[in-house]
Amino acid sequence: MAGRALVLFNLGGPDQLSSVRPFLFNLFNDRAILNLPLLARWCLAQIISWHRAPFARYNYRKIGGASPLLTETQAQALALEAELGAEWRVFVAMRYWHPFSAETALTIKGYDPDHIVLLPLYPQYSTTTTFSSLSDWGEAAAAVGLDQPTSIIGCYPKAPGFIKAHACRLRTVLTQTETERDTTRVLFSAHGLPKKVVANGDPYEWQVQETAAAVAQEIAVSALDWRVCYQSQVGPLEWIGPSTEQEVRRAGAEGKSLVVVPIAFVSEHSETLVELDIDYRRIAAESGVPNYRRVPALGIAPDFIRELANLARVAGQNNGHTCLEKRICPNMFNRGGCSFTADRLR
Repeated sequence: MAGRALVLFNLGGPDQLSSVRPFLFNLFNDRAILNLPLLARWCLAQIISWHRAPFARYNYRKIGGASPLLTETQAQALALEAELGAEWRVFVAMRYWHPFSAETALTIKGYDPDHIVLLPLYPQYSTTTTFSSLSDWGEAAAAVGLDQPTSIIGCYPKAPGFIKAHACRLRTVLTQTETERDTTRVLFSAHGLPKKVVANGDPYEWQVQETAAAVAQEIAVSALDWRVCYQSQVGPLEWIGPSTEQEVRRAGAEGKSLVVVPIAFVSEHSETLVELDIDYRRIAAESGVPNYRRVPALGIAPDFIRELANLARVAGQNNGHTCLEKRICPNMFNRGGCSFTADRLR
């Protein structure tokens, strides 16, 4: 036996322009994204990926022709290995592009750890992200015969180090706006979800609100003007709101400067580097927003990495508990996260 394995999960992104369409196909062929019968979903994913690929390639060209998400996640893995020590090895598994769970599971099979901890890099739980990644992992692990004890860190929307890291980065940017504090609004922007997903019991929207409120409280700025909004809407379905675009335009109409926080993204990728930094910045200028600033994603912020390491240590020491049916996932040790067994994946 070796030591312990920590697996970091994220969505992944195309590593070159030719990867954009297959990446999009994998995304829309996920039943957690399009809940349709297999053949219908496959056909629709082909159509959507073909239709959206030119626009997506145009956006990826703006950030160098590829997604930085894998590089960012690998940096987080290295930081976590340094924090956890020699007993641990940290691996990366992506949902829609390499390295897929099947590849990572095979690598971990060769490592032969005595315990596996699964850590989705989605702080707020959603069926469209967390459950999708963990279900995919369950199939991959079973296919290669990984049967070691496995614990899951399902969500950590109010984990102290996660909140502290966000507050530290936000406070730094707010300091730069000290002279316009009374006319500055903070937008906590998260990826949106169709309303029907939330109506079916998905806790994501509620957890995003909890994260934003906790960060605002940690900042401890008197009468801080802040709001939660949602970006990246696609398709004809009605999505949760308000949208980030609506809130940017509202700020312009009210003469408010903006500080935008990517509250549900822990790494830089197209939604931060293109949507927040380019698209919404342009809309802000067109709408008369006096000043538009964006807080960086957490990346390898020390407080964040220490928190993830602490959650991993706790999960690695016990078999966890089932908490998916709860509205928020309270950790056994009240750290603001959750861990539960892998039984729910099967």
